[in-house]
Amino acid sequence: MSHTSKTLDPIRLEIIANGLRSIADECFVALMRSSYSTNIKERKDHSIAIVDKLGRLVVQAELTLPIHIASMGGLMKCVLEKFGDDIHEGDIFVANDPHTAGGTHLPDINYAMPIFIDGEIIAFVCNIAHHADIGGMVPGSMAGGMSEIYQEGLRIPVVRLFKRGEIQQDIMDILLLNVRVPEERQGDHNAQIASCRLGERRFKEVVKVHGLSSVLTAFDEIISRTNQRMKNTIAEIPNGVYEFNDFMDSDGLNTYDIPICLKITVKGDRIHLDFEGTSPQVKGNINTTINAVQASVNYALIGALDSDMPSNQGALDAVDISCEPGTILNCVFPAPVAARAHACQRVIDIVLGALSKAIPDKVIAAANGANTTAVFSGVDPRTNKPYLYFETIGGGMGARATKDGKDGVQVGITNTSNLPVESIEQEYPLRVEEYGFVEDSGGAGQYRGGMGLRRVLTPVDHECVFNGAGERFRYKPWGLFGGMPGGSGRFMIENADGQRRLDDKPNEVEVKLGTRITVETPGAGGYGSPQKRDQEALTADVKSRKFSEEFVLKNYPKTSAGGQ
Repeated sequence: MSHTSKTLDPIRLEIIANGLRSIADECFVALMRSSYSTNIKERKDHSIAIVDKLGRLVVQAELTLPIHIASMGGLMKCVLEKFGDDIHEGDIFVANDPHTAGGTHLPDINYAMPIFIDGEIIAFVCNIAHHADIGGMVPGSMAGGMSEIYQEGLRIPVVRLFKRGEIQQDIMDILLLNVRVPEERQGDHNAQIASCRLGERRFKEVVKVHGLSSVLTAFDEIISRTNQRMKNTIAEIPNGVYEFNDFMDSDGLNTYDIPICLKITVKGDRIHLDFEGTSPQVKGNINTTINAVQASVNYALIGALDSDMPSNQGALDAVDISCEPGTILNCVFPAPVAARAHACQRVIDIVLGALSKAIPDKVIAAANGANTTAVFSGVDPRTNKPYLYFETIGGGMGARATKDGKDGVQVGITNTSNLPVESIEQEYPLRVEEYGFVEDSGGAGQYRGGMGLRRVLTPVDHECVFNGAGERFRYKPWGLFGGMPGGSGRFMIENADGQRRLDDKPNEVEVKLGTRITVETPGAGGYGSPQKRDQEALTADVKSRKFSEEFVLKNYPKTSAGGQ
């Protein structure tokens, strides 16, 4: 028998929807505040969602990472397929594997807990947290040089971690045995478990206030209204075919200039994205799964068309995507995927590049297009215990039709924070010797691109190991409508022998005392001809010291001081 009511008045619907979103937001904060790792408690590399009993995404926390929408849907599909009717009150499921459990990469550990009311499953509360290490051949489980999923860490199929409220300790023992710094991982697992249970309690409170029938009706209404809203915004795009291509730098294993190709077809309120011509999957770990591509496309479309639109199943269902299996964007087992965010960021750039031909005033130039990763690991001399510092560092945001791009921020699908210097130096035996913007890294234009970031670190009283992964280190972030490309990124090492550039995806670099590692992230592209830039803005560029006088004179010869 259906529990849903036929209709809800708009006010009641909005009250219930806000109540559900508040649950997700509270669970987000609870997970953040109770976790152990800086990657979660400081960078907020985690997400929360409420899904219905069919696995449809209903609401997510405001600060949820866009890429995690894919893992939520993938996880729920696998949970329902594997366990079906064998799901009980108090169960909690855990998984991470991209090839068998709907994940996008192994460090993202996904949790799902069913919510029962009167003996019947009503919904699930889900969360995802990026664990700073999941084992594998390198600390942090994210560096270049890995050629198959087995090297990337512990693969977790969908398993029942809690059965009817009781932890299956043997499973938790396996999870902790296969990781570096297990005490920290235990703390993060406990935070995810507590967040699930909090979500269950709060959901039952909402049902008690509004009634089960109204809440279930709200589920359907939230999804259907978002679906119609997405279709309406798509219908505003001029009908036509829009194409764009770009290249990824490398896979970290000697494959370079990797094409990603896109053809967008818009007809009425339907949009079809076809990635035909995209590179076959590569040996290195920049491959990604189709659900992550779906999340990236969803983010780009919402950002360009209607940034206030909720990101739920309704938005996903309004978009058609074609991507051949066995390609870099729809890889198959045993392809490695640890650095999949690089490909996802590039997908976003390409979608916006294609749409620039249809809706030029609603898109941005290429952003930093990377998920620049830095990992330091060793033994903390203060405690004689292993440590692992993991961070993905932001860069430039692309310039817009009316504004400059933002400086030194996470863009695209990685909605996280940069770690504060104080947190790094307090938590780890590392010193941050420099932290600031990369001069001249924002592409020139009527509106300039955002700046990349520079972070220089050195170990304190010990030796350690550095791993990293970067993109847009060779192919610069492109500008739009006459705007110039932004600066590229790089990794550098400096010691008594001098300074040299590291590989773009360095693996197991020994960092001795007195050695400095420099991480520079890409900037972003400019928008519009540099000759149209306001003189006052140019003066501010120079005064800010973000741009040199030489850069301004070179790129704005007719508008800069002395150029007329």
